[in-house]
Amino acid sequence: MRVSFCQGLLTGAIALNLLILYYVSRAQQQMMEKRRDPGRGSRKAALPASGLEGGMGGLVGVGAGGVGGRGNSHGPRVTVLLREFEHFENYVGDVARSFQHQRPKLPFLAVSDTVPYPPLSLPEGARLLVLSPSPEQPPQAHRPEFHVQTEFVLLVPDGVELEQGRAVERLIRELEGEGGGPVRLVASPVLARSAVQCLHLRVSLREWTATYSTAASGSSGSVCTALQGDAVVLIRSEDLFNLSVPLGRPLLPSLFIQTSLHGWKVKLLESPCFSPSHRPLFSSAHNQWKADSHLKEATSQLMRNFGLKRLLLADGKEQWHGCGKETERCFGTVRDDTPEYLYLERWTPPCCLRALRETTKYVINILESSGMRYWLEGGSLLGAARHQDIIPWDYDVDLGIYLEDVPNCEYLKNLDSGSLVDANGYVWERAVEGDFYRVQYSEANHLHVDLWPFYARNGVMTKDTWMEHKQDVEFPEHFLQPLVPMPFAGVTAYGPNNHRAFLELKFGEGVIENPQYPNPAKKRLDRSRL
Repeated sequence: MRVSFCQGLLTGAIALNLLILYYVSRAQQQMMEKRRDPGRGSRKAALPASGLEGGMGGLVGVGAGGVGGRGNSHGPRVTVLLREFEHFENYVGDVARSFQHQRPKLPFLAVSDTVPYPPLSLPEGARLLVLSPSPEQPPQAHRPEFHVQTEFVLLVPDGVELEQGRAVERLIRELEGEGGGPVRLVASPVLARSAVQCLHLRVSLREWTATYSTAASGSSGSVCTALQGDAVVLIRSEDLFNLSVPLGRPLLPSLFIQTSLHGWKVKLLESPCFSPSHRPLFSSAHNQWKADSHLKEATSQLMRNFGLKRLLLADGKEQWHGCGKETERCFGTVRDDTPEYLYLERWTPPCCLRALRETTKYVINILESSGMRYWLEGGSLLGAARHQDIIPWDYDVDLGIYLEDVPNCEYLKNLDSGSLVDANGYVWERAVEGDFYRVQYSEANHLHVDLWPFYARNGVMTKDTWMEHKQDVEFPEHFLQPLVPMPFAGVTAYGPNNHRAFLELKFGEGVIENPQYPNPAKKRLDRSRL
């Protein structure tokens, strides 16, 4: 077969491109290997001095030897990093001097979201990294992974003191002794503060919830998934900077939420212990109040960023970081019967479920005190049959009522137009979508209970306005004669006397045993994850 000049030229161009691609790939692979292998000598930071106050001179390259110190010919293996401190009063300079006195070659890095004011008084060799970007600087100038050149990072709290240099070596030996197992962090307590407690942490992003529980202690140290209290924590740099938010605030909650989702564990040692050089941290009650306020704000912001609405603490207390009576609900207008959180592989936020339960209890109490007949309808009846509660991904509650009973309720009988806000802040209105009523949690928060008026005609319950829902159909009145009590959302409500037949009439056979999202054409439930 003869090869034309053009074919030969094209073949040569393809071969040249493949050759270039091969050498580029080899160069990238070699660079990654050098980054992962600390034994290949030190790396010099090729970054402008603007990213770190004072430049990069204090960050020594990685070496294969021991912890940086006198007589060590290799570079240090650990960077001391202080993330948590208050601008208005801190001891960052003293902490840096303490570590430099015992281990002069250890890089020390203070990290702040913004430039501290008043300025920090740091000793020579210690550096400040500001995370907030500046328009005149390159992006890597404010990314901490470009400023840590060591195999390990030692995370220390403000006011801590290094009394024995070998304490750092002990932590490194402990972490290396764990090999490639699940223990990816080791920690030592800080004395004279609140006792450090080892906790188990379970994070359910689907349920927007983090649950803490007390962990048992072992003879050679406790292994758990979170710590409560002040501690010094050692972690490999590669692990730290593989986290989505490596230096979030508050630091330890941010760190352990992420590491627990990776399946990593922390080992809390009984010794060595680190000493607090300054107690208390703040010289006045006012400064302590400011610090507590900043901690509360930082915690709320962290939970919002991570999508956690509810914290269940080890002492049984709860913290809520979602919607409330004075705020909007956590999700917007629902399209195609599929709330936005389902697309995020999450279910109804727990704060929204709490508001729905409160509204349901309130509305049922008023209906019953008014002598109105009502029953659980649609998805709410389905939730009662399955969970004795609201379906975990549902976003409202549905109740059927007898139309002829509406005049019995003061809040409903005059709602031909407009709405009213009752003394407890609930909003009663005639829904604009059709001939039914709606009770909202508040004027700001539109989580709601819908009241669907039916009337009997020839033994069949019907109504004048129908929605485009599969379950919105007529049904025999005998399902309501009599109504029967059913546990639902923390109260005893009323439902049809044969709820299975009622539900299968509306949704289809086997609906109780086969859960599914309301609009499978848009989003289907993965039942293997139940």
